[in-house]
Amino acid sequence: MKVINCTVESTEAQTSIVHKVTLLPEFPLEFLAGQYLQVVMGENDKRPFSIASAPSEPHKIELHIGADPANGYAFEVLTKCKDEGKLVIEAPAGKAFLRNSTMPAIIVAGGTGYSYAKAILLDCIENQPDRELKLYWGAKTIGDLYEFKALEAMSRSYPNFTFIPVVEHANDDWHGHIGWVHKAVLKDITDLSGKQVYTAGRFEMSATIRDEFCALGLSKADLFGDAYAFI
Repeated sequence: MKVINCTVESTEAQTSIVHKVTLLPEFPLEFLAGQYLQVVMGENDKRPFSIASAPSEPHKIELHIGADPANGYAFEVLTKCKDEGKLVIEAPAGKAFLRNSTMPAIIVAGGTGYSYAKAILLDCIENQPDRELKLYWGAKTIGDLYEFKALEAMSRSYPNFTFIPVVEHANDDWHGHIGWVHKAVLKDITDLSGKQVYTAGRFEMSATIRDEFCALGLSKADLFGDAYAFI
């Protein structure tokens, strides 16, 4: 990993909690879609965030920070962005990056785990356009799916890409999946052999995905997520 000084170009609220942060690194950052960086808050305090932007745009780094004041771990990073306008990062890190393959790919993201998914989605469309790709993004409400309209538009523009939103709490006019995001995948797909799965979210979700998806034919060698380095 390299130590890189970054200027904060912008912070934009996406929801009442989630903010999109754009960083300008002092030199282009080379990374693979699905990798993450660490924000250096202190010598022994380095906080990981997925890189949401595509590797083809190395001059700008996009982060999605879920900064609930109750979650000081992320909130302090957002506060530093706003107050100081600069960050020191270490990057790139992570082995759960997009593989070059002809296998159909499924991305399963919970909440701001979408930042991991977004980089993979953008890179796959750009460099593997003929590959079948499905994104399942789950959140508590439709309002928490802060790039819903952009993803719907993308799915209309790219026939090999399908966006499947999942919410825990739905309005009366909602006709999509309701409940946990990984359960929506299992409702739609009963045979996961010959597929690759990329996932980001709570560790509990990642552990359940490993157990339940592999029981339906998914090879552990084709399951990717940063959580699997720890669980």
